[in-house]
Amino acid sequence: MNWIIRNISKLKYHTNLGILLEPIKDDITDLKWLISDLDINTSEMEKLPINHEKDGFLISSQEMKMICETDTQIVWGAFSGIKKNVELKTDKIEFPYAEGNAEIWKNGNLQVENSKIEIIAWDSSYTIVKFTDEKMSDKFKKYFDEAIELESYKWKK
Repeated sequence: MNWIIRNISKLKYHTNLGILLEPIKDDITDLKWLISDLDINTSEMEKLPINHEKDGFLISSQEMKMICETDTQIVWGAFSGIKKNVELKTDKIEFPYAEGNAEIWKNGNLQVENSKIEIIAWDSSYTIVKFTDEKMSDKFKKYFDEAIELESYKWKK
């Protein structure tokens, strides 16, 4: 239930959230999103509900939909999808991150407790997607047949 996308036959670029979340868009409508370690490339910054003043911030599912509807490339970043009713105190947690984090390459290791999904954009070269819900994972893999199981992916230097 942990995938890495290296080749991007369906994506215009890494990490294109609009296309990436397409196969599970109905499953994530009840999630809020913790976003951190963010570096993006877009010409539509004014449309984005992004707070660059903070290391990490929460957005609603509707705000995530707004991001998905823009032409925005996530170069670096960690997106943790959490059920709306789960309390998350952003002032008391360690924010997820991608750059320099060897833990993201480990199977089943989500950085935020109670996350249903974690998306990690790694240097606009890889997209790692981890699920705790098997049905969501199956839908994702069916759509992205080029996704490789994270545990079987071997880092090539």
